[in-house]
Amino acid sequence: MSQLFPVRTERLVLRAFAADDLDALYDLHRRPEVTQFLLWDTRTRGEVREMLRRRVSQTDLVKEGDNLAVAVEVRESGALIGDFNLELADAGLGRAEIGFVLNPTHAGRGYATEAANAMLGLAFDHFGFHRVIGVCNGRNTASMHLMERLGMRREAFFVQSHVLKGKRVDVANYAILRQEWQGRRPVSS
Repeated sequence: MSQLFPVRTERLVLRAFAADDLDALYDLHRRPEVTQFLLWDTRTRGEVREMLRRRVSQTDLVKEGDNLAVAVEVRESGALIGDFNLELADAGLGRAEIGFVLNPTHAGRGYATEAANAMLGLAFDHFGFHRVIGVCNGRNTASMHLMERLGMRREAFFVQSHVLKGKRVDVANYAILRQEWQGRRPVSS
């Protein structure tokens, strides 16, 4: 895994999760404003400990369903601010799905764009995927705007197509192809 991590950007370090990330990860996943658009509710410290145990071992994409768990930290302070992932969705089609959660304390500074840009670099340049998709709740405008800043196009908006936490919700689907990624202008926050 040494050739993959760490990935350094101008202000961030993307790395594998470690056991001592528990406090920062719990701070992220305990917040209702973070989990409101996710598939799960806020998590207890024990739930985050179990999730972290799994994420520590998610360090490569070999077969369909594998997930690359990525801790995002600020270079200057070492603070863990994000929980990003890349899932191998379909090996035959060369398709991965990107996901991201950022601590709202650090929102509005371009960190999510910088980290997600690096994640797409991993997807296309390291793993050689043909296509990366992103799926989010249709009310999650921050995630939709992030994917648009990355050059991802909205391919579908499904009205009341899923049930999330007992309520019908809209779902937005985004995607970008490798040749689009390689031909785009650099992304800024």
